[in-house]
Amino acid sequence: MSDQPSELDRPQVDTLDGLLGKPLRVLDDGFVRVVDYMGSDAAVVQAARVSYGTGTKRVHEDRGLIRYLMRHRHTTPFEMCEIKLHLRLPMDCWRQWIRHRTANVNEYSTRYSLAIDAAQQTDRGEWRLQAEGNRQGSAGKLGAEQGQQLSQRERELQARAQQVYRERIGLGVAREQARKDLPLSTYTEAYWKIDLHNLLHFLALRMDSHAQQKIREYATLIGQQIVAKWCPLTWEAFVDYRVNGTSLTRLDVEVIRALNQGGSERAVVIAQELGLLQTGKRGWKRNRERAELEAKLNQLALAIPWGEPPGD
Repeated sequence: MSDQPSELDRPQVDTLDGLLGKPLRVLDDGFVRVVDYMGSDAAVVQAARVSYGTGTKRVHEDRGLIRYLMRHRHTTPFEMCEIKLHLRLPMDCWRQWIRHRTANVNEYSTRYSLAIDAAQQTDRGEWRLQAEGNRQGSAGKLGAEQGQQLSQRERELQARAQQVYRERIGLGVAREQARKDLPLSTYTEAYWKIDLHNLLHFLALRMDSHAQQKIREYATLIGQQIVAKWCPLTWEAFVDYRVNGTSLTRLDVEVIRALNQGGSERAVVIAQELGLLQTGKRGWKRNRERAELEAKLNQLALAIPWGEPPGD
């Protein structure tokens, strides 16, 4: 047998091997721990090139091929890589996490074991206000004095809930029933195994500024501290094309083309014809497509062609 490495050797990524088993801390008592992984950037390239046959092997450099795959949304090569993570996170965060059904999951069972005696706590300066334009988001923060009161009440509530739970357990109540009044801030743990393609989809959604802050912190850590070390070429392409890139709809293209060819007046006419500029009692009616287009115009350093709607 030859001592030379072959395609059957298990790929190893030294930068990720250094993280194996080490908890990366999130929130006040959460963590993400890399348990195991399979594949690397090389596995993505290998899977893509097998489609071309041996005649075209090594025609493109690895980075260029990975960027091509990401740019054109080829998915199968990225599915050749998998990673298994050990998670510790609050139950309300886990509720959102588990909606991503493209992973293999095994969660800590409070029917079989005692509930984890820890709950995520909020610092007095971290109480966020409800966003006016986004029913599922936050914007701004509560004052420190009011935050101090809420944090104190939070600690009292969590302590009381844990005390009641322990009393039930002590009286012999079934664990599956004793747990029913534990708050959603209670920590849980799970093993989560997912392929790279679906992990990147998870990160694209959960690193986004519109995602809940808790899960965004976990997603950002997984992306920047784990995926970036595991598959750096894939991570670079993902950041360029998915995180910092943008896509244009037909409506976007028509307005931008009109802005470029005919100026602001023509762009306004096109936007009106496309239904983006409908007036109401308080100005332009709310239109999500228009708001998203305006964000893209800002990103491209292009002027927004419409101002306030004309008066009656």
